[in-house]
Formats: sequence, structure tokens, C-alpha cells
Amino acid sequence: MSKNISSVGNVTLRVYAELNDFLPKHRRYRSFSYPLNGGNSLKHLIESAGIPHTEIELILINGSSVGLEATVNAEDRISVYPVFESIDVTPLIALRPEPLRKTRFILDVHLGKLALILRLLGFDVKFPGDIPDEELAQMSADENRILLTRDTMLLKRNIVTHGCYLHSQDPEEQAAEILQRLDLRNSVKPFMRCLDCGAFLEPVSKDRIMHRLEPLTKKYYNEFSICTDCDKIYWKGSHYEPLLQLLERLNVITPDNGEKSEN
Repeated sequence: MSKNISSVGNVTLRVYAELNDFLPKHRRYRSFSYPLNGGNSLKHLIESAGIPHTEIELILINGSSVGLEATVNAEDRISVYPVFESIDVTPLIALRPEPLRKTRFILDVHLGKLALILRLLGFDVKFPGDIPDEELAQMSADENRILLTRDTMLLKRNIVTHGCYLHSQDPEEQAAEILQRLDLRNSVKPFMRCLDCGAFLEPVSKDRIMHRLEPLTKKYYNEFSICTDCDKIYWKGSHYEPLLQLLERLNVITPDNGEKSEN
């Protein structure tokens, strides 16, 4: 759907569900008039209202589904919907070349604790640390990773097609938010990845790593795993039970063979 732009006037904008969190209170959960600036694309218009394009699954202009590249006229009625959990919108226009729900993540520098929790849950998580926003956005696009951040300006970068804004500042609440929003609880495989680098763990014999163990660890533990990348050793040490409690609070299933480093 394509339109000739009218350079003056207003459109009527209606935002649904959790997307209202990005709006000022007087515009939430209602239709409101929004000024149309000459030459603005639909994407620019919506993001100027405060909503990152990565948070959107479906847009209707005057009842017809459109893509982010569409342009708008004065008096258009625009409806903006978030990612759907149970409604199949595949017959309508997709806003991205690939599905949003990939379980590969990249996190900005402020989300280190969330990175650990997501790796504990078994997800492929990249945490490059303090790098420029443009590099983070480029990695997200190049590696098809969902960018997690609380920085709305980062999510508004054109190159970012898969991203989620985190509403909570608490890492555990953030993890619960991601599990719920992207419907990932059935994909959880706890204790399968290294918490330091995110690579997979594999069983390792005690004899092979005996020279690396502390005396009490040698005495009381017999089952170990090792990271296939950074070589870190894991076992069911004193931190194991608190991690099980965390998984219980997140309402995920814990496998019997889960292992956690005492380090």
C-alpha cells in the first residue's frame, strides 16, 4: 500500500496493549490526533510518537495492513499493534523479513545480570560489553539476534529489525518478561551453557580435571561438566540450590542433570 503524502494536517493514531507504555499518559488506551510532518514515513511518524519499530507486529492504515515503508496522508487512521502471542497474523503484511521470535539474543552493556540468567536458561546470548550503539545494532542485524535493551533510541535504528524493550529494571523480572512476551518457556534448557561465555557444556570425567580441583571439591563431588569454548569447569556446588529456586520463580522446568559451577 502506497500513498502520496499530504504535508499538513493530523492523523488519528491508536496504539494497543503494552505499546501504550511508550506514550504519555494522556494518549494511552485511546485514539488521539497526531501532527503529520511533511515527508514523514510511517516508520518515522510512529517512532516520533515514542514507539520503537522493533516492538510492533502489525500496522493498519484505514483498516488495511501496511509495512513500515508506507507513507501517510492527513486524516488517515493508524492502528499499531504489538507482538501477538496467540493470534496468527501471517496472512497480513509482515514488518520484518524473518520472524521476530528467534532465541538468539544480544544485550547492551547495562544487562549483564540478565545475560547470566538467559544463559542459565539455555539461550544463545551475546554480551559484547561496552561497545558503541552502532556496533551493537550491526551485530544484531548481521547475526539475526534479538537486541534487548532499555534504550528506545537504540531500538529505533533502522538496521535493527529484531529487538525488545525491557520495561523492568530488575534482571529477574526482565527474564520473566522475555519468557512471557516471546513465549519461550517451552524452549528453556537450564544448565546447558557456560555462564561466562555462553558456549555449550559437555560432561567431563573427574580424572581428566582432577589437577584443577580444590581439595574439598575432589572429596565431595564426582559429576562435572566443562565449557567447550573457555574450558571452565561446572558442578553442583553451593550455588546450585539458589539457582534451582530462581528457575522455580521463573516457572521453568529444571532437568535432572543440571550442573552449576561452585566457582
